[in-house]
Amino acid sequence: MEIAADILKITIPALMVLLTAWLLLRSMIKNDQEKRRQEILLQNNRTVTPIRLQAYERIVLFLERISLESLIVRVSNTEMSANQLHTAMLSAIRGEFEHNLSQQIYMSPQAWEVVKNARSNMIKIINSEVEKMPANSTGMALSKQLLERIMELEKEPTRAAIDYLKGEIARLI
Repeated sequence: MEIAADILKITIPALMVLLTAWLLLRSMIKNDQEKRRQEILLQNNRTVTPIRLQAYERIVLFLERISLESLIVRVSNTEMSANQLHTAMLSAIRGEFEHNLSQQIYMSPQAWEVVKNARSNMIKIINSEVEKMPANSTGMALSKQLLERIMELEKEPTRAAIDYLKGEIARLI
């Protein structure tokens, strides 16, 4: 009996020391893993944030380029018919969109949806105004009609999208 008591006197403190050491080591390892995870996240943010901002910049540039004023200045010339201008404007919008399609990877799904809606609304506006024009209309007449239509709107679709993107960037930073 004395031997069992002596063994317990030695074993119980040893087990308590072992348990304490195990708990401390486990806690230290968890803290170290969490610290490494935070460092990786911080490093990823340092890498990804500039890329995301660059994507938003490119999309804002895209939206500016497909705004009616910009489109008209860029693609029209005095000899164009309304149908030629219509075709040139739609081609420019599609080309710009295809050129910036990959930027959606770095944007939120909501922001990308806003961009797609702005593009679609611009195309709808252009198409609806062309349909109202007589068959032999000039590009200048279509330009004038489009600008008048945009002035009637509370906010041009591209401007609304840019405002949304600016708000999202503000939340991102």
